[in-house]
Amino acid sequence: MRTLVLTIVIATAVTVTAQGPSPAARAKAPAYVPPKTAWGDPDLQGTYTDKDENGIPIEKPTQFQGKSLEEVDDSELADIVKERQERAAAGAAAIGGADTGAGPVHWYEHYDAKNSRAWLVIDPADGRIPEQVPAVAQRNAARAAARGARGAADSYEDRSLYDRCITRGIVGSMLPVIYGNSFQFVQGPGYVAIRYEMIHETRVIPLTTRPRISSKLHLMMGDPRGHFEGNTLVVETTNFTDRTALGVNGGGVRHSEKLRLIERFTPLSAKTVEWRVTVEDPDTWTKPWVFALNLTKDSSQDVFEYACHEGNYAIRNILSAARAEEKR
Repeated sequence: MRTLVLTIVIATAVTVTAQGPSPAARAKAPAYVPPKTAWGDPDLQGTYTDKDENGIPIEKPTQFQGKSLEEVDDSELADIVKERQERAAAGAAAIGGADTGAGPVHWYEHYDAKNSRAWLVIDPADGRIPEQVPAVAQRNAARAAARGARGAADSYEDRSLYDRCITRGIVGSMLPVIYGNSFQFVQGPGYVAIRYEMIHETRVIPLTTRPRISSKLHLMMGDPRGHFEGNTLVVETTNFTDRTALGVNGGGVRHSEKLRLIERFTPLSAKTVEWRVTVEDPDTWTKPWVFALNLTKDSSQDVFEYACHEGNYAIRNILSAARAEEKR
């Protein structure tokens, strides 16, 4: 996963401004203090979107070799955001909009993605995802051998968990895509819940030190425990399966059951929360790595119903078309 990019599919030329405070600006700004809930926790409640982070590469582009995120000034960021928007606009014709059944342009949320930063990986310092361990290739080979000669459309089980409307995983559920980028935070005494628009999942995070579930139990969204460090919500999640990955829409390199995610949700302003994720998986990467992006609070942004397979014939048609092709 050396060039994993958050892909922009449709965009239009717009006036470019950075979304939220840039890393350089944040370094100079005083810490924001959010309001408190009735029971005294920092209040993160509301609906957020990360559509303005669309198009940011996960890893540092070569043009910024030798620079840190903080050393990329606002004018440089504006220039690169403009380039990203122009590239996206140039590729928009391939989608075809309503002419190809892709829907009208206004269905898509990310035309004018502003971007808060030049890239996402903040640790290691080189902005690159660490090398994979040999076990990854061994796992991939074992999966390929188990499938044998089966194709990508021999069974519904050959399609991704996203295709099947099961999950995009924790990271894949919050990386920006072309639509469905809304998240609702709800809090109660002892709990925080995050509701995702896409694939209609809800994570219920207990703010407790109670023991985790048995190490023999593995869940696709893991077993989370949360606590507040000052104004930052820290969520540590373990007990994953090895069926999900950490890329856009749950794609990319599949992790192992040893995956441990530490998320930090830090309010930067009344409208902005930074989502920072530490990825630890010794059976997949040679060392831990960290990425971050911004979530923007938007009271006008609803978390729409995502019915997914209700009236959706994609899987059935993929499989039936494959059978028809074989018969032909």
